[in-house]
Order: sequence, then structure tokens, then C-alpha cells
Amino acid sequence: MALPRPAGRSVVAAVALAFAITGGAVVVGGADGPGRSPSSSSVAVAPGALRGADLDRGVEALQTHLRDQPRDFGAWATLGTAYVEQARTRGDPSRYREAARALDRSLEIRPRNDAGLAGRAALAAARHDFAGALRYAQAALDVNPRSEGALASRIDALVELGRYGAAARAADEADARRPGVPVFTRYAYVRELRGDVAGARRALSLALGSGAGAGSGGGDVAYVATALGQLAWRQGQYGEALKQCGKALRADASHLPALECRARAWAGQGDTERAIRGLREVVARAPLPGPLVALGELYEARAGRGDAAKARQQYGLVSAWVSLARANGVNADLDAAVALTDHGTRAERRAALRAARAEWGRRHTVHTADALAWALHVDGRSEEALPYARRSTATGFREASFMHHRGVIEGATGHASAARRWKSAALDLNPGFSPTAAARAPRETGGGS
Repeated sequence: MALPRPAGRSVVAAVALAFAITGGAVVVGGADGPGRSPSSSSVAVAPGALRGADLDRGVEALQTHLRDQPRDFGAWATLGTAYVEQARTRGDPSRYREAARALDRSLEIRPRNDAGLAGRAALAAARHDFAGALRYAQAALDVNPRSEGALASRIDALVELGRYGAAARAADEADARRPGVPVFTRYAYVRELRGDVAGARRALSLALGSGAGAGSGGGDVAYVATALGQLAWRQGQYGEALKQCGKALRADASHLPALECRARAWAGQGDTERAIRGLREVVARAPLPGPLVALGELYEARAGRGDAAKARQQYGLVSAWVSLARANGVNADLDAAVALTDHGTRAERRAALRAARAEWGRRHTVHTADALAWALHVDGRSEEALPYARRSTATGFREASFMHHRGVIEGATGHASAARRWKSAALDLNPGFSPTAAARAPRETGGGS
């Protein structure tokens, strides 16, 4: 892994774009591979450039610019990518339709422009069409081998398809071609998925200390510091998670992933009231399945007057989000399976099992293996679930909920010693991994769920 440079290309592009689009102009750049000349109207876009508080102002500036220059294919590509980011950060899948229209316009004006193709890769990944994301990313790289967005999307797609070895090679290649914050964060996650937590932390710390440090925009600092906070939370290091989330929020006070991570760390420390307030702020702005379930479980675990109804309300919003996502072209099968297996109605749990089976048919990842294992177990098919539960822990990825699920399933299939070992490992790693499951876990010694 290359050492991040204090003023790397990703940072320069991010800062330049932030200044340019919020000022009503468009950065000229684009295909900058070896021996290539910049396009006369293509916009240089780094994934980190479209994060932070300036996103909405940037979108407005691009819309204004395109009313005057409607054939600027690079600006259309930038706008489409910005809509993808808005959809992701707000939990509003309806933006994906607008993103598709903007990217179609870019590629209609200039077929095979790398910014448009990289935007298409980002959109496909956001809609969980990871095979499509890989195709678009490769098409963009065929045009411009140093396209930062395409290099990042290729890693994302390979990870989400469960092709971890290929993802590691793609991360190394991206690091050689275009080192910067988007690549370093993905490099770190690939390492973590393969059990190398120390390597993941080292990569993120290098990125934060150099590539996202002095001279960079707040969006990069918030992004990397949050990744460090999330990594710490998954290891049960709540104080460290709060430290990193604080750093992220000082850089960008509106950064929702940092707000969510901070609330989860408070919950891990037992500060339930503060955690609930934090997650309520998050879901008010972005009602996504993860924070909705976390908030519902906090209400459920608190068990005060009216809390059961409040928990059901959060779980009901997950179903509403899944329906909205599917209506806007998002494959929400994994989200549905993860959220509704534990917290849905009987009919929703059966639908969650069908969704988990469908997702496993498309991609074999540790996450889909865990989702299918747990859905099968909840449906009373623990023997069928066991191979998937074991597969979910096979790479060394240290995720407490996966360990807990495996322990419960091992117990339900008569493997008492393995059940105790995996349940203990989950609690030793991250005792606050789930307010409801963690509270039950000490009572689950060797048996079923």
C-alpha cells in the first residue's frame, strides 16, 4: 500500500470540485490517464468530492450550469453521481431515477465517456446491482485506467459479489494507479473482511493522518474518521469509536454515518437515553434500515411505557423503506432479510427468507451467508442453516452478530461446545452488538435461540 500523500489527487480533486460547483462553475478535467488529453467539457469527480454539507449547494450549482450549457456531458455525469450520493445519504431512493436520467444524458451526448460510465457503476452499486456495477466500472477503466470513481466501484462490486481475492487484487491495483482516500478506505475494508483488523486500522490511520489530513476538505476527514470509528465499534472499543466519531463531526457536523456510529457507541456503553436521542436524529434525516432497527431495539430493550409501540413503529418503517427502494429499482433483498427476520410479522419473516435465498443466488458473501443462515433458523430449519452460518465466519471477519448467530445455530443442531464458544466470542468481541440479542445472549448457553 502506498503511503498517502498530503496533497494527493483525490484531495485536490475534492477541494477543487467543492469550490467550483458551489461557486457556480464546473471543473474542467476528466480522462487523465497516461498519454491522454483532458476532455474539453468533462468534469473531474472524485468519490470524496460529493460528500459533506456542500452537496446540496453543489447540485443546485450544477443544475444552474446545465440550464446554460445543456450539452456539458461531464456536468451531467457529475450531477448524476451527486444524485446517487443524495439518495444514499438521505435514504431517499427516488433520487436514483434522477441519477439515471442525468447519466443517460451524459452518455447520450458523449458515448463511452469515463465519467458517465463511472457514474453508472456507482448507480448500479447503490441499487445493489453489483454485476452491473462491475461491468460499468470496467468499461470506464477501458476508457481511462486511472478513473478514481471506476477503480473504487470495481472494488465495491467485487466485495459485494463475494469475490474477496479479486477485490484485494483490485485494491492493490487501484492503490498503484490512483492512491487516495477512496482507495485507502476500500483497501482497509478488504483487509478487515479477511480478518486483518490491524491492517485495516493501519490503512485508515494513514489515510486520516496524511491523505485526509492537512489541506483536505472536511468531507474526507469525516469519511475516514467515521470508518475508524465503525471499525472500533465492531471490536467493542466504544471509547475509541466515540473519539473517532467526534473527530468526524468536528470536520462535518452533519455527517450522518458518524452520528449513527456515535449513537451506537453510546448504546454500547450503556447510555441508552443518549443513544436513543442520537438515533432519533439520524432516522429523522435518513430513515434507513440499519438505524431504524437499532433504534427499535433500543426501545425494545428499554421496555418502558409505550416503548413496545415505538419499537414496532421503527420496524414498520423498515418495511416502508424496502417497498420504496424496490419501486425505485433498488434490490433490497438483503436489507429486508436482515431487518425483518428478527423484527417482521410472520408473513414478513417468510418473505425475508425468500429474499435471503434470492440474494444468495446472486452473490455469495459473508453477509448473505449470515442473512440466509439466520432466516432459515428462525423458520425452524437450523440443520439447513448450519453450513451457511459456518460460511459466514469462514474468512475471519470479526462481526459479533455473525458469531452470535452461528452460536445459536450450533446449539440448535446439538453442537453445545461450539455454541458456547461462538456465543462467548460474540460477547467478548462486542458486548453491545445488538441491545436485544446481547441481552438474551448470557442466558443462551448451549441451546437454541
